[in-house]
Amino acid sequence: MMVIPAVDLRGGRCVRLVQGRAEAETVFGDDPVAMARSWAEQGAPRLHVVDLDGAFAGAPKQAALVGEICRSVSIPVEAGGGLRDLSAVEAVLEAGARWAVLGTRAALDPDFLAEACRRFPDRIIVAVDASQGKVAVDGWKRALDRDAVDLAQEAAGAGAAELLYTDIARDGTQTGPNVKETEAVAKAAGIPLLASGGVGGLEDLKRLALVRGVIGAIVGRALYTGAVDLRQAIKELSRC
Repeated sequence: MMVIPAVDLRGGRCVRLVQGRAEAETVFGDDPVAMARSWAEQGAPRLHVVDLDGAFAGAPKQAALVGEICRSVSIPVEAGGGLRDLSAVEAVLEAGARWAVLGTRAALDPDFLAEACRRFPDRIIVAVDASQGKVAVDGWKRALDRDAVDLAQEAAGAGAAELLYTDIARDGTQTGPNVKETEAVAKAAGIPLLASGGVGGLEDLKRLALVRGVIGAIVGRALYTGAVDLRQAIKELSRC
């Protein structure tokens, strides 16, 4: 199972939020490009880059920085945050991202999701962001009356390359991932899934590695605080 460092961008800096709340921000670096290079040098198989300003605004705000990160590393990058029309998706892919991560618009507009998957085959990751099992949109500020499992199945049917499942309540908390719900979403979708939210240590990663369909875990705060050592985690998980 891959360990994928998260590089979250806000105001040109590398930050982490707690449960997606803008006011609960910790700055971990003023040079996101250098941070991305560091993770790559430590053996990261890919990077998860999010334009948080774009996610909150509904349109990309850090496109130049995302592109610079993509060009600065030799490993693949998945990038998201405010990608709510096809031109924005195309732009981030042309900037060097291997995958575009779609959230709000994909959850609200099945036709858009289907067209994005058709136009950019094998390059769309659908973010299934959940609050108490319900899909959350608009920078996680609004919950829909829709089950996360339902969106996962729809994304798989539309042709998404992968899913990214995040339990919002655990994101940035290091209290452990929601393994049960992660497993339910992975089973329902039947396509590769990335798990996110709550990883606090190596044992959490080992638990996720046992879930069928989970090919990777997005890790943010635990890497930045040193609770997870990237090189050690990669070595340990290679034995699972």
